[in-house]
Order: sequence, then C-alpha cells, then structure tokens
Amino acid sequence: MSELNEKIVAGIFGVAVGDALGVPVEFTSRRDLDKNPVTNMREYGTYHQPKGTWSDDSSLTFCLMEGLCNGYNLEDIAAKFAQWKYHSYWTPHGSVFDIGMATSQAIHEIKKGTKPELCGGMNEWSNGNGSLMRILPMAFYLYNESDINVRFEKVKAVSSITHAHVRSIISCFIYVEYAIKLIEGFDKLEALQIIQKSVIKHLVELDINKAEVDLFKRVLNGNIGELERAEISGSGYVLHSLEASFWALLSSKTYDEAVLRAVNLGEDTDTTGAITGGLAGVYFGRDNQFDFWRAQLAKFEEIENLIERFGEKING
Repeated sequence: MSELNEKIVAGIFGVAVGDALGVPVEFTSRRDLDKNPVTNMREYGTYHQPKGTWSDDSSLTFCLMEGLCNGYNLEDIAAKFAQWKYHSYWTPHGSVFDIGMATSQAIHEIKKGTKPELCGGMNEWSNGNGSLMRILPMAFYLYNESDINVRFEKVKAVSSITHAHVRSIISCFIYVEYAIKLIEGFDKLEALQIIQKSVIKHLVELDINKAEVDLFKRVLNGNIGELERAEISGSGYVLHSLEASFWALLSSKTYDEAVLRAVNLGEDTDTTGAITGGLAGVYFGRDNQFDFWRAQLAKFEEIENLIERFGEKING
C-alpha cells in the first residue's frame, strides 16, 4: 500500500473511530466524564446503539467520499446527502438517529431542487460543526492541487452545501490546509506554523472581514496545544470544534490519546472525536489500539471497500 493510501485509510477510519467512541456519551458533561471517562468503545448510552456505531459525522464523510469517487460534482455530493437523510444511505444500522438542525434544513433545500452551494445556512447562527465534521476527504482530494485559490473555492463550495457562513468556510479551509500538510509528512507543530502564515495571507488577499479572521487567533497564532484543558470547549460550535481538534492533536503523542482527550471534553463528543480522529489518524497512523477499535466498527468491510475505491480515484 502506498504511503498516501495508508494515510487515507488511517484518516478516514480515524474519523469513524473517533465518532464511535463519542456516540454513547454525546451530551454528557465534562464533569460526569471526569468521573467516568471514556477509555474504550462503549455500547448503548445516549442513543442506545451497539458498540462501534458511528453517527452522521461518518455517514456524511462517506457520502462525500462516494461523491468524489465520481469526480468533483456538487449536485452528486448533495444528492448523496439527501439519500442519507431520506433513504438511510450510508447509515450504520439502516436508520438516521442523529442529525443537526442546520444540516437537516439544508438537505430539505437540496430535496426542493435548490442549487447545492445555496442550500447551507448563511447567517451567524448557522455555525454548527456540520460541515467541518465531514470535510476531511477534501484534503485527500485536493492533496495535489497547488493553487490555494482552487483549494479554498472547492472547500467553500462543499462546506456551503450545509453551512455557508464564512466562519464555517474558514474553519473547513484551515482544517483541510492543515490536514494536507500532515499528509505531506510535516511534523504537527511545523505544519501548524506553515498554514498559519499561508491561511492568514490568503484570507487577507480575499479581503475577508477582519473581525471574522480574528476569531481564529487561537488557532492561527502560537501553539493552541499548550492551552489548558479548561480553556478548550467541547461544544458543537464550529470554532470550538476546530480548536478542540487542534488542541487534542497537538497535546497528544498517540492516536488514542488524542481522540480520548477530545471525547472526554464532553458535550458534542462524537463530532469532536470524529474531527480530531481524522487529523490524528493522518498524523499518527495505525497501531494496535487503532486497529482494535477499527475492527469493532459497524460496516467495517463496506468502509474498507469505499476507502479502496476512493484511494484509486485519488491516485488517478
């Protein structure tokens, strides 16, 4: 297996493993998780699902991958999102048990025939983490794209299918740019320092509202991994999720340490776990603990097959 394919395997399964670790404790407070922290796959819990069950985070990641297997086509990607919501496509057990309000409203617009890039909410209150949670496949898809303008515009369009506010778009862009540097093999801190400069430069060139860019100062300045846990939120707000994923990765030495630190922040545990898990999988790769968790996932073989097809597309 090529090095790039191995990173695809570890990154995509990393999303699903982090997601599944968080599903049973979603909405649990940090205080309660401090008393009974997640250390392994659990069953039942919040949604009464079997061990290894992933949620909408992974479902929509897989839908995006399926779409990209056919090339970059927003209509096709959006149609797959609608298939998931209305026909349980890419669900772990044949039904949708978790969906964010903004995502649900956007997919309703898809069904009505609205252009995909106009379906996502554009107001400030439409900044949940619903596009960030599924954006990792774009890092692999854009890995060989040298033009940062092209990368930004494609990430913007894919985010906008469900989340079109500039804050969600910037979050997805930062995440994808960072993931690409990790795919290229840079050290996690060096990768951060590189994208801090390039992202800020590009956002300035785009003349994006400075107040919006300033919201990202904890990610785009210094090393967020050095912050105390108490300074990091596990909420479903897109900026909090981005910060939490960078913090968990930068302050950890293994995949399992990163995702467990993320999940045990509490609140939106499945999504924080998924977003962190994607980066941590790419950076740390697979080990015995990762593969032990991976083997417990629902539809393991179907995910493996999708990753293989996606890898073939990426490699031309």
